Amino acid sequence: MDYVPNTDAELEAMLREAGAASYDDLIAAVPEGLRRPGLQLPPPLSELELSREIAALAHRNTPPGQALSFLGAGAYEHFIPSAIDHLASRGEFYTAYTPYQAEASQGTLQVIYEFQTLMCALTGMEVSNASLYDGATAVAEAASLALSARPGRRALLVADTVHPEYLQVLRTQLSGWDCEIRTFPSASGALDPEALARAADGSAAAVICQNPNFLGRIEDMARAREITHAAGALFIAAVNPLSLGLLMAPGEYGADIAVGEGQPLGIPLSFGGPYLGFMTARKDLVHKMPGRLVGRTLDSCGAPGFCLTLQAREQHIRREKATSNICTNQGLMALRACIYLCLLGRQGLREVAEYCARAARFAADSIAQLPGFSLAHPGPIFNEFVVACPVAAERVCAELEDQGIYAGLPLHGCGGPPHHLLVCVTETKSRPDIDRYLKALAGVSHRAMGRQVGIDK
Repeated sequence: MDYVPNTDAELEAMLREAGAASYDDLIAAVPEGLRRPGLQLPPPLSELELSREIAALAHRNTPPGQALSFLGAGAYEHFIPSAIDHLASRGEFYTAYTPYQAEASQGTLQVIYEFQTLMCALTGMEVSNASLYDGATAVAEAASLALSARPGRRALLVADTVHPEYLQVLRTQLSGWDCEIRTFPSASGALDPEALARAADGSAAAVICQNPNFLGRIEDMARAREITHAAGALFIAAVNPLSLGLLMAPGEYGADIAVGEGQPLGIPLSFGGPYLGFMTARKDLVHKMPGRLVGRTLDSCGAPGFCLTLQAREQHIRREKATSNICTNQGLMALRACIYLCLLGRQGLREVAEYCARAARFAADSIAQLPGFSLAHPGPIFNEFVVACPVAAERVCAELEDQGIYAGLPLHGCGGPPHHLLVCVTETKSRPDIDRYLKALAGVSHRAMGRQVGIDK
């Protein structure tokens, strides 16, 4: 069915006005390769046949619950209380429109306000926006904010232990800016203070560090902030929000901006999205923050109410003069994070974080005892660590996948050594799960060591 409501007479009138005899004549100047090709569609299906086809396609996927997964690298399998799905799926939230009309959107606005309050409490920062698209875009937006807040400084210094996809999005989003993105090297998988001190000069607008970093190591963020401020730059901390149940908050070590991926806070993996980017900052930077901000006020009757504040939508659609081109937020994902944090509370969040840290440490130390395996970067970790394998990491993953186990992420595709494997352990992994994983890795070790012995002979 054609949903374009133009009549034949109207189409002919438009063609005459354009000076074209026909539609084909109108698009004759468009290269053939850019024109819409004919669709090679299969024959039509009945509803029953289509349902079976979709079910067959769905069964080709293996959800985390149907396999033992030690994958992480920015998207983590965590337990999600059932109350989150029930509350977030209510029609009032699920079908709510944008909250620009405050008198009709008090529920949505209050949820966003509570989300902002929770994120400030979690990060120890003074102000929060209403969320961004994901962790990577939050890093890029924080960098844009820093460049605006430090006029005349055009360099961004990024630790090479920051998630490579964050760096990729940063380069893409700032490709049109007059700025330079420079990385500085790490030492043993963690921040090298001397390398940062050498890189930080008068041209640096901001320094970006991640904690825990992409390789799982816990960074000395206080030291990094000290070096950054000594150079007159802003310090941007990219953090795992769940780790803040255990680790020092960005506000405690003096970060200027704190950003991160909110997916660990009650948001399912969902094939990579939608996720949630959060941004918090010092109060004096609030007027340069991107996206929405919700404030609490009093109405004409003296009753409390909520509204978008400090920024108008129009300031985000002013091309190069805009604070940001983002004028929306991930409302449903922010709602899920808000519910998750309220359900767990301060103590529950700490318990989950402690379990992740202890389980990861146990798994890491146990793997290091297997013949041929070792920890690539010894040191403090949260819920991820890098293992040096006796064979290529991709081979380890292939062997364990046949046993229903996702062994982790081979770092070769991220520019790392071919034998390095990034392993993640969260509260969803029990002691029997870890024992099963160790047994499978021991099999890899046995086969690898056996082949080496045969070659030596």
